[in-house]
Parts: sequence; C-alpha cells; structure tokens
Amino acid sequence: MDKKPHKILVVDDEPDVTDLLAYALRAKGYAVETVNNPNASIGLARTYVPDLVILDVMMPELNGIQICRMLRVDPALKRVPIIFLTAKAEENDRIQGLESGADDYICKPFSTKELILRVQSILRRTTEDAVAAPKQLQIGGIAIDSERHEVTLHGKPVELTATEFKLLRLLMERRGRVQTREHLLINVWNYETEIETRTVDTHVRRLREKLGDQADWIETIRGVGYRMAETKAARGS
Repeated sequence: MDKKPHKILVVDDEPDVTDLLAYALRAKGYAVETVNNPNASIGLARTYVPDLVILDVMMPELNGIQICRMLRVDPALKRVPIIFLTAKAEENDRIQGLESGADDYICKPFSTKELILRVQSILRRTTEDAVAAPKQLQIGGIAIDSERHEVTLHGKPVELTATEFKLLRLLMERRGRVQTREHLLINVWNYETEIETRTVDTHVRRLREKLGDQADWIETIRGVGYRMAETKAARGS
C-alpha cells in the first residue's frame, strides 16, 4: 500500500505566496491546502488536520502569533509543527515567534528551496520521533513516555510542543553529557548547516518554564550548551 503524503496547511493573506508554496510543495509530493483568510484558518486546520502548518505572521484581523497560540491549545492540533513566514526579521520578532509555540521561523523574501528543506527536516524528525528511543524515562519529578508521547511532572501531564518533547527527551537520554547548541540543532532540528543558536536558548527557556520546580535539572554550561544533571546535588548551575 502506498504511503499517504504528508498534509501541509499554508496560511498567508497574499494569494501569490500561497500559490507559489502550494505549487512547490505539491511538486515534492505533499498534499497541500491553502487559505488567505486568517479568520478561516483555525476551522480549516480542524477539518484538514495537517501534519505541518506554514503560517504568515503579518496578517489583518488575526495575526500568525494569535493563530499559533490558538493551535497550541487545541487538543487535536497542539503538536502539529508550525513554521512562521514573515517579513519581520528582527531578533526580538523571531524570539516572540518561537516563544508563541512555533518550531521554525523563515524571513521573507525566502528561498523556496530552503523552505522545502526545512519542511522535510521537521517532518522527518516528527515521523521518526519514536524510533530507537527508550519507551520510558524518569529524572526527578519528570517522566517521559515515548510510546504515548506524554510528559508528566509529579504525575500530572505537561503540554509540550513536538520540538520541546524531542529536546527534553534527548537531554534525558544523554543525562550527564554536555550537549552543545550546535549538536542540539543537528539532533533536535536536523539542521546540518549553521543557523542561529539562539533558537536553542529560546526553546530551553520555554521548556524550563513548563517544568516548573524541576527546571533546574537542565543545567546551562556557559559558552557551550546544556546538559541534564546527574544528581539533585548538581542542580542550580
């Protein structure tokens, strides 16, 4: 039986952009739905249930940040990877986008080839997410069930994005070993070329916020990267 193509939803108020992306993505074998009215995007996402969303930030009435946050609280869509497209290239804008729950951020004007590579990378890591991973991991009050794709904190569920989940699991699997920012970019984001390491810092900060009183298990190794502490006594770095 042929494997079903990944479904991608493209949300942008500029028809030229959605037409371009739909053509390029379909040429690569993806199933694509597009929408130019941001107010209709949530309803379409709920009926289409995409494997990935490409989302413009600067749109009238309802912007991409707001849509992203709405997707992140929807039970059926909260783990769907999101790539932001935007003309806003300032660092603070990128950080705001990542902190709202996006998995990646590409500035306009963009290279269609680069965007497709990012799409392929994110879909590859999400579909291979559970391969060769321990079924269950626990450190302190943090527990991961890879089979069910669930994280609990003191026995209570914690909602993580797909990227946050993979980042936490990798740190827990490699407990006690320092993971450089570059290493994390390759193993969590699957990027093989140098991009901004600030992406890692933003996701770690957001992950720590969600881990509450267990956040200090993730140690910062200044100038290098991060690691999961081996013992409680080692926390607080």
